[in-house]
Amino acid sequence: MGVLSTSPTTMDACIEACLKCVRACEECTTACLQEPDVQARVNCIQTLNDCAEICAQAAQYMSRNSSFAAQLCGVCASICDQCATECEKMKDNHCQECAAICRQCAEECRKMAG
Repeated sequence: MGVLSTSPTTMDACIEACLKCVRACEECTTACLQEPDVQARVNCIQTLNDCAEICAQAAQYMSRNSSFAAQLCGVCASICDQCATECEKMKDNHCQECAAICRQCAEECRKMAG
């Protein structure tokens, strides 16, 4: 339904998934930085940052109905999958929850990418 009555509705699920993933990745980054093994999480933290940024961009592109949205969603799906893989290596709850959210986002982005 979008925020405005003129917004495209076909992208709503993906936009919502991307925004949820941005938040999950930002929260997970903060939690990872508090863990005692932070040095072992460098790859995870870097991927979380990449994931949060690409998801935010994808949501923006879809919101403005950009002709590049589908391409960006394809890239976003790949980064979300990689982020989930990195998070799954960590055994704490925040990383496991984040991984699940990243997988859901990747699935929605693949639908948009065609």
